[in-house]
Amino acid sequence: MTNREPFREYIRNINANLARGDSTEHTHRPALKELLESVGDGIAATNEPRRIECGAPDFAVSRTDGASLAAGYIEAKDVGADLAAIERDSERANPATANGRQLKRYRESLPNLALTDYVEFRWYVDGRFDSTARLSERGGGELALSESGAQAVSDLLSGFFSRSPSPVADADDLAKRMAMATRMIRDIAERGLKTGRTSADLSDLFAAMRDALVPDLNEEAFADMFAQTLAYGLFAAKVNHRHQSGAFARESAAALIPRTNPFVRQIFRIVAGPDLDDEPFVSFVDDLTQLLDRADIESVLRGFGRRAPRQDPIMHFYERFLTAYDKATRKRRGVYYTPEPVVGYIVRSVDRILRDDFGCAEGLADRSMTRYTVETKGEDGIAAKEAASHRVLVLDPACGSGAFLYGVIDHIREYYRAGGNAGMWRGYVKEHLVKRLFGFELIMAAYALAHLKLGMQFAALDMPEERRAAWAHEFESGERLGVYLTNTLEEAESKTETLWGPMRAIAQEANAASEIKRDLPIMVVLGNPPYSGHSANKGTWISKLIEDYKTRTASRSERETQGGFRTTT
Repeated sequence: MTNREPFREYIRNINANLARGDSTEHTHRPALKELLESVGDGIAATNEPRRIECGAPDFAVSRTDGASLAAGYIEAKDVGADLAAIERDSERANPATANGRQLKRYRESLPNLALTDYVEFRWYVDGRFDSTARLSERGGGELALSESGAQAVSDLLSGFFSRSPSPVADADDLAKRMAMATRMIRDIAERGLKTGRTSADLSDLFAAMRDALVPDLNEEAFADMFAQTLAYGLFAAKVNHRHQSGAFARESAAALIPRTNPFVRQIFRIVAGPDLDDEPFVSFVDDLTQLLDRADIESVLRGFGRRAPRQDPIMHFYERFLTAYDKATRKRRGVYYTPEPVVGYIVRSVDRILRDDFGCAEGLADRSMTRYTVETKGEDGIAAKEAASHRVLVLDPACGSGAFLYGVIDHIREYYRAGGNAGMWRGYVKEHLVKRLFGFELIMAAYALAHLKLGMQFAALDMPEERRAAWAHEFESGERLGVYLTNTLEEAESKTETLWGPMRAIAQEANAASEIKRDLPIMVVLGNPPYSGHSANKGTWISKLIEDYKTRTASRSERETQGGFRTTT
């Protein structure tokens, strides 16, 4: 039998608040917190106003032993709110009310959620309605505790508190759960930036990325990039942690991010350090960290390097994640898998063209050098100087998770393997391969995955275990992959490097990408452009080109009409 006293005290507090005549949903939060912690064994209910103002639920409920993920979240509405109507509205494709939209967002992202008007409690598990219970029957005047209602609410809360997340079943399940937590981080970060509720570090990071990387970046787009940086930075760190003992923690994640990606490695010192504790979305970052700690990453990576159609587990994982995270982003950015046979055909075709038409005897493996002219602006005007470079420089301008660069590396490595030149491989990679391969990507998660996948390939993790020692390349300190976070269609402009600390990595990333765009004699451009009929990539100079084209077209049309005829192009 449930102890009724906590419920009686709770109803007395609610009635006292209502009697004052000026109560709101916020007034009753202390009473609800006391009830939750009284009836829950080892339960802590955190009510952080700053986080709530940024779009987080009213209460984050966790276990004081810290042994597992947060128990769940509770959203409170004012006494007498029609919770059933809010629920019905949340089930519509486009909810008509703010409460409906909010509940829809929470149900899609929170696996254990309760909605209450302080009297009725409605419980949702994995987004689906589970049960409801009321402490008092509807009616005017004071609330009167129902004995059966107290028992029903106690049973509901007991189930809510004790629900443990089911084990991560497979890669699909992990991708879906990661997407849910990442979506909450994104939404809260966006609202926090717009309302000035996030830290100065996050605001500075937003400003620096907008100034140095993406000029048309707004709060919504930055929050998306930031959330994906956290998600896939943690994922990459977990991949490197999989053979280590002890729990996986976000505080040590920066050191676990591959050194081939110095940009994310540096940025993570800001976004995943101890200062993150003050951010309004921190509980969801911790949920994501603990989720990865419990996940079997080996099962996600199983099959890496198989030579068969649609067998790239990392790309498939990213596709699953992005579909669950935001289908609109996937469609808008044209993120779709390019089948391995298509990648292989294009790579082999480029190799043959280089051999037959350009006199490169080794094709994509070519090691020859060339000279080119670089123009620089100085106080005395434009100066030209000669520089040296490898002749066959390869760029994928929309590299996604790195499928085409992976295909190029695989093709060259197979050429060396077939020739029995394993002993030459490490030296060749260091002096002639890493320096020739470049990729540009605008979506943060894909960028992080490209670094992860190519780093694993250079470590020979896609080869049979008995061959790995002979073909693994270890990146030295300061050596990085030539995959850059940049908008390919933005003009190449150097950015200031006066930013402080890790922020400087943003300018360095932008400047390195600009140098490739502006100076290097790229010989091979290959890849698969984003599948999108109408590009969301509309930088300033692109918009100017479009307007110039419209102006020229309109002028030509006017001249043709005045000349007595009209043509159609």
